[in-house]
Amino acid sequence: MDLNIISEAIKLATAPVFLLTGVGGILNVLGNRLGRVIDRARLVQNFIEEAMDNRSASSSARLERYYQELVALERRKNIINIATAFLVLSAVLIAMTVIELFFSVSIEPGKLSLSNWVAITFVSSFISLVSACVLYFVEILYASNTITFHPIAHNKVH
Repeated sequence: MDLNIISEAIKLATAPVFLLTGVGGILNVLGNRLGRVIDRARLVQNFIEEAMDNRSASSSARLERYYQELVALERRKNIINIATAFLVLSAVLIAMTVIELFFSVSIEPGKLSLSNWVAITFVSSFISLVSACVLYFVEILYASNTITFHPIAHNKVH
């Protein structure tokens, strides 16, 4: 087997490996967001338990807000999970592309012959990556829209 052909296959395979590193970074970000959503959901569930123990006229309105927040957190969790699935699919497809690029050198001795599968897996990985990024953006927008900032009224001292 010609060393130049092997060298060419290694050069071709390194670009998808760098892409795989970027996908790993985005997976880390999504994992952190999911962790924050889960931590907040646990906290809200504790607030609900406390509010149910201290039943009062004001606690029913508070309970309703807590339940609404839990619904929003559930939706965020689902969006993050779907985005994560797309990213994992993207990573698998990128890894398959790298494997295909390495095997392409042994298809025909002395000649680098790329199969159609290289293009299919590589383009599919990008479609999955773009889908995950769009879902990440949707989750950020949704999280931003579920937060309301009400100004606190201060009594003016004259």
